[in-house]
Amino acid sequence: MSHLEIGLWSFPVLLLLIFLRIPIGIAMFGVGVIGSIILNGTPLMMLAQLKHLPYGTFSNYSFSIIPLFLLMGQFATVGGLSTALFKAAEAWLGHRPGGVAMAAIGACAGFGAICGSSLATAATMGQVALPELRRFGCSGGLATGALAAGGTLGILIPPSVILVIYAILTEQNIAKLFTAALLPGALAAAGYLLAIAVVARVTGGAGEPAARMPYRERLLLMVRIWPVIVIFAAVIGGIYLGIFTPTEAAAVGAAGTGLVALLNGGLNRRSLRDCILATMSSTAMIFVIILGAAVFNTFLATTRLPQELSAFVTAQGFDPWLVLALVLLLYLVFGCVMDSLSMVLLTVPILFPVMSALDFGLTPEEFALWFGVLVLIVVEVGLITPPVGLNLFVINALARDVPIGETYRGVMPFVLTDLVRVAVLVVFPSLSLALVWLLY
Repeated sequence: MSHLEIGLWSFPVLLLLIFLRIPIGIAMFGVGVIGSIILNGTPLMMLAQLKHLPYGTFSNYSFSIIPLFLLMGQFATVGGLSTALFKAAEAWLGHRPGGVAMAAIGACAGFGAICGSSLATAATMGQVALPELRRFGCSGGLATGALAAGGTLGILIPPSVILVIYAILTEQNIAKLFTAALLPGALAAAGYLLAIAVVARVTGGAGEPAARMPYRERLLLMVRIWPVIVIFAAVIGGIYLGIFTPTEAAAVGAAGTGLVALLNGGLNRRSLRDCILATMSSTAMIFVIILGAAVFNTFLATTRLPQELSAFVTAQGFDPWLVLALVLLLYLVFGCVMDSLSMVLLTVPILFPVMSALDFGLTPEEFALWFGVLVLIVVEVGLITPPVGLNLFVINALARDVPIGETYRGVMPFVLTDLVRVAVLVVFPSLSLALVWLLY
């Protein structure tokens, strides 16, 4: 069996291990190690690589941004910012048809701007918004579907852990990727609001609107979310203006949210310990997946599968847009059975060289930024696509009285808006690149 054939066979073996519920990081590590031993006929080469590969991977300075953004989200959770965000959004949107569900989307967008994690955004805002949605008579399907979809804004609106991983894998500028994701993130929130408005008028399952608040009370509630505005401006603005590196900005954001949590009374010795332990647990999980992906991708590089695949696609003369459509479809299918981080780590090292070899009329950097945003969005769709959308299970665990089938039906209008947004961003790359062109 040739090296290329061994590389091709590694994928069905890896998928089999994933379906057998082997943790994805362990599965990739195991397949990479065994595949390398088969290729070389001896474990000595793999053992030599394992002496320096973990250190070479984790000593990358850019990876330090991950635990800092995760800690920032933990501090934001205990600091009570989620409740303030929801109340402020409800004050401005709650009186409209489906307004309380719209407020949940708005609050998720605000929380995602200081969190960077989809699951954390969904879980935190679900605890805050579900009681209000029930109080106003919102149907179980729409309530859980809206919160699951809103949670995805945590990885789309910068800062985003997934974007950081993509930037490291493709050697791109993190700040430019954050910039490229801003407008698509705003389009995502707008699309979700539109979906709720349509559902509210067509099915009437959005419940009763809240009472209209005077503008003075709305402004007072906006004042209460000033920490979110200040922290987001400091982190993202500091990166764009060149005041901070992304890692320094993450440290500033974590310190700022920690200070807010302390002043709000949410941060004490016990909650600080819980925040640190939760951050350590999440970081360790992510780093195990990163190490497994590094070992597996080293094995694939030895088989020359990425290079051969790229050469094959280029030689066939396939239409670039058709290849892009197939790749995005592949991500949507993978999203039904695999978590977002694993998808990015597994596929980007293989598919990015293939796609970069095709001509889309963009410079290499512009293509990398645009493709990164598209990958991020289809990964985000995977988080809410049945049957294994992780956000759906997170929200459904909070709303145990809502059958999972009802949640599946409730999230479909949001999935539809996501698919429309993907199509629009594919046809108009400038929507992702406009702010990059303007600011850089």
